[in-house]
Amino acid sequence: MDVDKEKSNGLINLFSYSNLVHAVSGAAGSVIAISLFYPLDTVRTRLQVDDHRHAKNTFQVLKEIFKEEGLLGIYRGLDSMATTMFFSNFVYFYTYASLQYFHHSFIGDLTLSKNQPSPSMLLDLIIAFIAGVVNVFVTTPLWVVNTRLKLQGANLHTAAYKKKDLPVRGLNSQYKGIIDCILKIIHFEGVRKLWGGTVPSIILATNPAIQFMVYEALKRYFRKFLNVTELSGFMYFILGALAKAAATVITYPLQVIQSRLRAGFAKVEGSQTLKENIIHLVKTRGFGALYKGMEAKLLQTVLTAALMFLIYEKIAAVIFKLMGLEK
Repeated sequence: MDVDKEKSNGLINLFSYSNLVHAVSGAAGSVIAISLFYPLDTVRTRLQVDDHRHAKNTFQVLKEIFKEEGLLGIYRGLDSMATTMFFSNFVYFYTYASLQYFHHSFIGDLTLSKNQPSPSMLLDLIIAFIAGVVNVFVTTPLWVVNTRLKLQGANLHTAAYKKKDLPVRGLNSQYKGIIDCILKIIHFEGVRKLWGGTVPSIILATNPAIQFMVYEALKRYFRKFLNVTELSGFMYFILGALAKAAATVITYPLQVIQSRLRAGFAKVEGSQTLKENIIHLVKTRGFGALYKGMEAKLLQTVLTAALMFLIYEKIAAVIFKLMGLEK
C-alpha cells in the first residue's frame, strides 16, 4: 500500500517545481546565449541552404551579408529564433529532468540491487535521446517557421531561389510572423510540411543526446576529481563547449540536410528519403556540401551551448537555493 502511494506521489512529482526549474533555467539560458551569438547562426544557415554562396571564412561571409543587407540581414529572424529556442529547450529540459526523476524513482531499486548506484554514460545517452525525440515531434513546426523567417527577404546567391515560380507557391508569400507563417504553410503546402525535415531531426536527436552524455560524464568526473559539489562557472562553460563540439562534428551532415528540407526551396529534395537527399547533394554539389558552414556552426553552437549550460546551472542553483530544494 505504501509502495503504491509512493509511486502515485512519484507520478505527481513528474510535474514538480524541480522539473519546472530545470526547464525554465535551460530555456532562459538558451535564449540569452543564442541572442548573443545569433550572427553566427545566420552565416551557418545561409551556407547550408544557399548553394551558390561560396564557403568562405565565417567572418568574411558575415561581412558580405552586412554589406548586402545591413544589420537587419545579420539579425533576420532573431525574434522567431528566440521564441523557438525558448519553447524547444523548455520541452527538452523538462522531458530530460522528468525522465531522470522517473528512472531514479521507479528503476532505481533495480540499479541499487545490482550495486550500481551511479548513473552511466549509456543511461544519459538514452534519456537525452528520448527527450530529443519528444522535442522533435513537439517543436519541429517552430523550427520550420524559424528557417523560413530567417531566409525571408535574404539576398540569396542561388538564382533558382529568387524566381517567382518556385516549386511551392507559398514560398512567394511574405510571412508577417510566426502564426502567419504557420497558417500560410498549412494553406499552400499542407500540414505535413510543418514537420519538414522530421526524419533527419529524429536522427539528429543523437546530437543533444551525445552532448548531454559527454557533458554529464565530464561534470561527474570533474566534481569527483576536484572533490566539489558545484563546479565554477568557467568549468561549466568549458564542459558545455567540449560536449557540443563533439556532438556537432559527429552529426553535422544531417544538420545540412535538415536545414535544406526546412527551407523548402527544392521540391526534389522534399520528395526524397534521407539517404537519397545525401546522395543527391553529394552528386550535385560535391562531398564538401555536407560540411559547408561547419566552421560557423561550430563557433555558434559551441559558444551558445557553453554559455547556455553556464547560465542554466547558475540560474537553477540560485532558484533551488531560494526554494530550499535539492538540485
